[in-house]
Amino acid sequence: MNVSDSIILNNLQVEQKIRRIAFQIYESNSNEKEIVIAGIANNGYLFAEKIHKVLLEISPLKIELCKVFIDKKKPRKPITTSLTIPEYENKSLVLIDDVLSSGTTLIYAIKHFLDVPLKRFKTAVLVNRNHKKYPVKADFKGISLSTSTKEHVVVEFDNDETVVYLT
Repeated sequence: MNVSDSIILNNLQVEQKIRRIAFQIYESNSNEKEIVIAGIANNGYLFAEKIHKVLLEISPLKIELCKVFIDKKKPRKPITTSLTIPEYENKSLVLIDDVLSSGTTLIYAIKHFLDVPLKRFKTAVLVNRNHKKYPVKADFKGISLSTSTKEHVVVEFDNDETVVYLT
């Protein structure tokens, strides 16, 4: 992070957002026995791990963690996951990424999961920017920002410290 960068969320604020999103996910899935938390590698998965940890604290549900591998530069390439299809089939799934900007990564990841029968499908992001190229939305979001297309939102997961800033 440079001196000219603007902090959007400090670590405490990020932790509060994670906790709130975890409660929202639990509330919307309270009738389920199991939830799959699918985080898009790399930062989306780190964010998903933090949500997973809180969900384990607050909910009696079985919470599976899944890593989604997508080539963000070439999102049409095949997408793989750390879980097999039968492990998330007919279950409630929440797809998680750190930042929703153009929607490209999220829409292609959604497409992958649409080929599988799911009980319920939701999305969650820490930062929702309003520059969507595709009709995709986050069901659960930490913060919505209206930024210029030239600005870049960076989420830095560093050990136990998470900071979101604008460059």
